[in-house]
Amino acid sequence: MSPTASFSRPKQVFLLSLAISTALKLWLAVAFPFIGDEAYFYQWGKHPDWGGFYDHPPMVGWWLWGLQQVSSHPLVLRLPAVLLWIAITFGMMDLFNRLLPEQSERRWLLGSLFLALPFTWAFNLITTDTPLILFLFFSGYAFVRAEQENKWRWYAASGVLLGLALLSKYFAGLLAITYAIYLLPRRGGIARVLLVAVCALPFMLLNLAWNASHCWNNILFNLLNRNQDAHFSFLQVAQYFLMLAYLITPWTAIALWRSVRAGKAPDQGASGEKTTRTIAALFIVPFSLFLLLSFYKEIGLHWLLAFVPFIFLFAAVHLSDETLQRHRQWALWLGLPHLLLVLSLAHLPVEVFKSLRLHTDIVVNREGKEVVLALKKDIPSDTTLMTPSYSQSSLLAYHAQTYIPVFGFGSFHARFDDPITDFHKLDGKNIRIASTRPIDAAAWQGFFAQLTVQERMIDGARFWVADGEGFRFAPYRAQVLSEIAARFYNVPSWLPLYGCRFLEMYDFI
Repeated sequence: MSPTASFSRPKQVFLLSLAISTALKLWLAVAFPFIGDEAYFYQWGKHPDWGGFYDHPPMVGWWLWGLQQVSSHPLVLRLPAVLLWIAITFGMMDLFNRLLPEQSERRWLLGSLFLALPFTWAFNLITTDTPLILFLFFSGYAFVRAEQENKWRWYAASGVLLGLALLSKYFAGLLAITYAIYLLPRRGGIARVLLVAVCALPFMLLNLAWNASHCWNNILFNLLNRNQDAHFSFLQVAQYFLMLAYLITPWTAIALWRSVRAGKAPDQGASGEKTTRTIAALFIVPFSLFLLLSFYKEIGLHWLLAFVPFIFLFAAVHLSDETLQRHRQWALWLGLPHLLLVLSLAHLPVEVFKSLRLHTDIVVNREGKEVVLALKKDIPSDTTLMTPSYSQSSLLAYHAQTYIPVFGFGSFHARFDDPITDFHKLDGKNIRIASTRPIDAAAWQGFFAQLTVQERMIDGARFWVADGEGFRFAPYRAQVLSEIAARFYNVPSWLPLYGCRFLEMYDFI
């Protein structure tokens, strides 16, 4: 991806960066093993729903359903993630060209710098963040166009794209807050905010209607269940700043800070300065809100990605050509350890990781088909294969191309299996439970007429396999399902409930 003497012009450097980074992304999409989150969302595509899933709104499930109609090959499933940062790069360059048309050549510098950042070529996973980042960025793109051109159709487009982002993940609402903070103090701002909100509202109403008939799963998960361990911590704040420094890169952050403090910026005219302020708001407000959240909750690296393009767009306006070129070179050096890491995970023999705790997980990720065959090799035909983990079940199901349920409590997230597997129908049947962690036979003994647990070595990795004969539904309902209902399906009385398959299936309502 580095420029050579024969590619000295900015456009040529950009085209070379685009070609090499795209080839690298395509190779990683094929070579890198499917991970647990991707396999879990793959099941959303296998079981599409009209308005949401347990954890989040439905967008990535819809995408994966459509992609599965073509193929379940990782390259096809990951193609949106491969194209994501390419599309955003062109959007950034277009905005820069509109902001400073007399300096349009500099947009190539911006594009090649952004494509050199490690996260734009190393992160090619298909998750809920893929559509979220796409729609959030282009909602912001439309908002900048609206402010620059003062055309209402761009405000409407921004609202529609915001609604699509809200159908991807709820924290897209941070961008809605940004729009409100930016517009409301201005004359005519209320009308603009209302237009954005009206255009976004139908998408949110769709998800709310689904929630009302599906246990209010998204609301309970995102506002209650996932925040039960929230606590005040300066360590989380420190981690947040480290993540920002990683994504923005320390040298760009420092150079931008110095440039802004010194007041160095090209003459853009009144309209250009207004547009630059708009761009600044699109990362300053979300990053500030994340900072406040970080005092009580650990912020995920992926949460920040949708707003990072705007800070690099802002940096391209304020930094010199020489600085941008230098930062691109440093970004390439930063990418080297990332490349070595993904090469190792994708191609080193699994035996290399044998001394690490994640060895078994790597075996499941990379040798999933062989693991499934080994687990099913001596299984009776009337026995159902399960695991105690959504990640393990999803990965094995992807490789087996057959659904694998979850046994036991699981965790507060990813409870997609709850309304799918009816344990009523398994009463008296045999169940094999495979786990990458030790199984406590005593904890599950009461759920079967007979239970045996053994350790197995599969491709050099240790698994625990519990074979249960004669599953007993009544104690399982009393001890496991009732606890799940109390912990994860405790719908507040003030929320109107028009249906909840899990609670109805086991007569809890």
